[in-house]
Amino acid sequence: MVGGGGGVIATEKYGSQEAWTYRIQDGGMRRERTGHERATRGKSITDAFKNVFLPQGYPESVSEDYVQYQIWDTLQAFSSSLSGTLATQASLKGVGVGNQEATVAAATVTWLLRDGTGMLGRILFAWFKGSKLDSEAKKWRLFADVLNDVAMLMEITAPHFPPFFTLIVCLAGVFKSIVGVAGGATRAALTVHQARRNNMADISAKDGSQETLVNLAGLVVSLVLIPLVTDNPVLTFLLFFLFTSLHLFANYKAVRSVVMETLNEARLAIILRRYLLDGQILSPAEANGREPVFLEFRTDVCIKLGVRLGDIIKQPQELQLALRNNNRSYIIAVQNGSVCVCLSAEASVRDEIMAACQAVCISTVLHSSPQHGALAHLSEIRDSWELVSESHKLMDRIFQNFLSAQ
Repeated sequence: MVGGGGGVIATEKYGSQEAWTYRIQDGGMRRERTGHERATRGKSITDAFKNVFLPQGYPESVSEDYVQYQIWDTLQAFSSSLSGTLATQASLKGVGVGNQEATVAAATVTWLLRDGTGMLGRILFAWFKGSKLDSEAKKWRLFADVLNDVAMLMEITAPHFPPFFTLIVCLAGVFKSIVGVAGGATRAALTVHQARRNNMADISAKDGSQETLVNLAGLVVSLVLIPLVTDNPVLTFLLFFLFTSLHLFANYKAVRSVVMETLNEARLAIILRRYLLDGQILSPAEANGREPVFLEFRTDVCIKLGVRLGDIIKQPQELQLALRNNNRSYIIAVQNGSVCVCLSAEASVRDEIMAACQAVCISTVLHSSPQHGALAHLSEIRDSWELVSESHKLMDRIFQNFLSAQ
């Protein structure tokens, strides 16, 4: 609220988009838009587009990486829509559409088998990997899109192998079911990251509107493409690889543009290793820029947090070794090439973070044997229990400063 010259009695602001002043005029109060002059809300095409397709309160209500991510996500959705049209046409041709010798029963059985195997694949994938989709959202999002392209390629090639058509489309159905689980779950995780005003539902709804608009555009283009690619397998494959290349590139740029502000195992390892090397703390943007976005199905030294005590302690003397120099609410051990952490019921969040940091240090030493920095002396230790004991001392020296620097 203000007062003073010019008859201005108050100012009003809606985020960074609109501002008004209230003046006394002719014995009443008049509301005027300040800043750049625009027509009434809803008249401007830009305003209408923002109201329909962007979250309320944009840009303050979303993360800073929202626009860049959505641009690449829109491009990948458009190319995926076109690729999907080609795959759908091939699937319909494979089940007998346009073939007078094909029967409705055979086509129905093929379709049911494809859907059934897809349902089983969805359940099994959620069982095996559901807990990984939050912390590794970028990796699994990119994996889902790559797998989706593989599934569509299988659908396009399936009609050229009639004896194996049902098997191929069923396998493609399994892949697409995995894509549905991984893509949907990681999209939810990214939406949580983008929401800045507890507006996850609004962001998700507007994302759906954007995707629908893109699919409509893809539908229009598909109506032009279908007559061109019908009975022309060479052109079909050429266009498919063109759209797929664009789809994969746009997806890579999309996940690369995301700057997560929380720590997962990969980002923690990147930040901690840099801190141990030169005492510097990387910013979220720098850590995200160095984070790998492709899944690594084979890791030399994996970290397992929250394992059972019986999995790492087999003999009473091993418990004594694990508790040496250890005054914490967790136990760490190296078992079968993995760094395992068993947490006490009294473990606090600070204890969990310390355990994760210590596990990363041990994993780094076992994997790469660093010759410089704070981990250099640990790389000379060969006994696993001695390594754990010395890592306790290292945590006592560095952890508080590391935690304070975040």
